[in-house]
Amino acid sequence: MNTQPLELIQSTSGQTLLAQMYGQQQLEDQTARYTKLNESFEQYFGVQEGSKLFSAAGRSEIGGNHTDHNHGKVLAGSITLDTIAVAASTTDSVITFYSEGYEQKYVIDLTDLAPKAEDDGTTALIRGMAAGVGKFGYKVGGFQAYISSNVFSASGLSSSASFEMLICTILNHFYNEGTLDVVVMSKIGQYAENNYWNKPSGLLDQMACAYGGLIAIDFENPAEPVIEPVQWDFQQNGYSLVIVNTGGNHADLTEDYAAVPYEMRAVAKALGSEYVREITAEAIYANLKQVREAAGDRAVLRALHFLEENNRVDGQVQALREGRFADFLNLITASGNSSWKWLQNVYQSGSVKEQEIGIALALTENYLQNLGDGACRIHGGGFAGVILTILPNEKVEEYMSWMHGMLDTPIIVVNVRAQGAVCLNALIENVG
Repeated sequence: MNTQPLELIQSTSGQTLLAQMYGQQQLEDQTARYTKLNESFEQYFGVQEGSKLFSAAGRSEIGGNHTDHNHGKVLAGSITLDTIAVAASTTDSVITFYSEGYEQKYVIDLTDLAPKAEDDGTTALIRGMAAGVGKFGYKVGGFQAYISSNVFSASGLSSSASFEMLICTILNHFYNEGTLDVVVMSKIGQYAENNYWNKPSGLLDQMACAYGGLIAIDFENPAEPVIEPVQWDFQQNGYSLVIVNTGGNHADLTEDYAAVPYEMRAVAKALGSEYVREITAEAIYANLKQVREAAGDRAVLRALHFLEENNRVDGQVQALREGRFADFLNLITASGNSSWKWLQNVYQSGSVKEQEIGIALALTENYLQNLGDGACRIHGGGFAGVILTILPNEKVEEYMSWMHGMLDTPIIVVNVRAQGAVCLNALIENVG
């Protein structure tokens, strides 16, 4: 099936697919968005036979804050914010693309994939992704693309992982017959971030962007993470996921992020292990003086957060499967409190003037207390960026208006979507 992007978008099957991915209420806006995307592609590259549509979701981390890097458990979901592209394969060994909002033309020569000091972040990431695909034993080839994203950059919704999974999906579709699975794609994204971006990342972000739906992931064996879908529709059950962008930025926080896994592992090392997943709270209690001296007090608190957060993820999953939503919300609240007090990723160490996350959480906690319903917590890596609020559907507009009036920052409702990182052309055959 070789349907051109505009024809696909306008077809009955294409409209059905867009409604499935984004919700019926967004159909008109998403149709216009993809139409504009295709127009921009043709403006730069002309009409290309065989051009196709791609999408990679952003992600929401519901539970399991800073656990994946120490082989922990998470509850996460692909969301309706995404990075999309029109792309066409080429016969040369060059990736060429433009990104909406940027004038730069990105050109990556696939015959030279060694890291380069002069690369900006985007070029380095693309080079790293292409190198990673080859390193893991898969084929790499050229393509032309126009890319657009509505995933907040540097905000905790995994804009970088969404971008990585988009590129990986394009290479997977054009050159590997779709044989790369989610785990391999995630490891390629991790490889690119670790080696070309100097960013110490786990696999949570990439897997949640690529898999689709609400999923529980156990990273006890990172080589083979265990993924279990969790069937729960928040909005159909009366609640919405609201993302509040607090105005902070993740861009210069690499040291803060790196300190979290490093300190957790220091506690594990003091007890003769490598990762916190391998130790127990009881072992910390029995050797507390020794561990505090070896790793420091913040490290002990962060390790205890990990151990309790792992238990909370199990509890969250079980509560959803049994329809105990009030218990689920209590566990979300407990997770947020632990991140603030024990993990300490709500603000940068020593920062007293800029605490955007703390302000947003304090305002929201007061709102929810007066409402007597809902929950909130830091979202993603923390230190800056966004918070997650879960509250009744009928209170969403009131809450968003109230918060926007005080913070004057973007606030949006997101839904969990079933599609992770996909080629829309390939999905169309499965639309009923």
